[in-house]
Amino acid sequence: MATEPLPLQKTDSPGPAAAPEDAAPAPARTGEPLVRFDKVVKRYGDHVVLDELDFTVDRGEHVTLIGPSGSGKTTILRLLMTLEKVSGGVIWVDGSPLSHVRAPDGSLKPAGEKQLRESRKKIGMVFQQFNLFPNMKVIQNVTEAPVSVLGRSREEAEVRARELLDLVGLSAKIDAHPSQLSGGQQQRVAIARALAMEPEILLLDEVTSALDPELVAGVLELLCDIARDTDITMLCVTHEMSFARDVSEKVLMFDAGRIVESGSPEKIFTDPSHERTREFLNAVL
Repeated sequence: MATEPLPLQKTDSPGPAAAPEDAAPAPARTGEPLVRFDKVVKRYGDHVVLDELDFTVDRGEHVTLIGPSGSGKTTILRLLMTLEKVSGGVIWVDGSPLSHVRAPDGSLKPAGEKQLRESRKKIGMVFQQFNLFPNMKVIQNVTEAPVSVLGRSREEAEVRARELLDLVGLSAKIDAHPSQLSGGQQQRVAIARALAMEPEILLLDEVTSALDPELVAGVLELLCDIARDTDITMLCVTHEMSFARDVSEKVLMFDAGRIVESGSPEKIFTDPSHERTREFLNAVL
């Protein structure tokens, strides 16, 4: 029996801007982090991209990764999507190893492709390039994975796809092909496609880097709305510092495969502690 599609995890709150000044602070998150990198290493030959990386992301938290190109930020997202394999250490998602399985003797062994496919279902990713199927209409691009991967019925997937395309402002384009859309519209379809998989974690990899400048603001506004109005956990790689300030609860500054500083957006962007962070922000702001 088909299950009813999950809502977009909307909260009852109208968002931080509408909260009264004397409102009580949100309760602290407790329990196991949703994502935990435990001494994670990624190397290509002799080149170390991530160097014994440790960090956590709480359920529902919005974390932005900043830093110079080549510092390992996108590699983190690709490891979470199991598009790359760790060279050392373990990534934990919801208390379970992401790309490992536990052997009878209690040790962790690399997981097979079947396990990786199961792990991937919890995570959605929006790439720099839109990667839409050019031969499929917009609604087919959004329904294909829920039907083929999640086992949703075609009717169920289409109902959900229409809801999401309305959310991203493309309800009038459901029968268009990607070639008939602007870059910003194609990226909105890619966002709807990722959300259609009902992910616990949404990964955003420089999602505006391939857009014309006049299209950037609309996509970033949409992502801010999703961050404000839903409980989806988000990890974002971006060079849009104003977006990082607006969307994040925690910012991680990377350099040479390590975290050199982490903190709230207010701390990182107004009073960074590390000289490397100050150098980077002076160059990009």
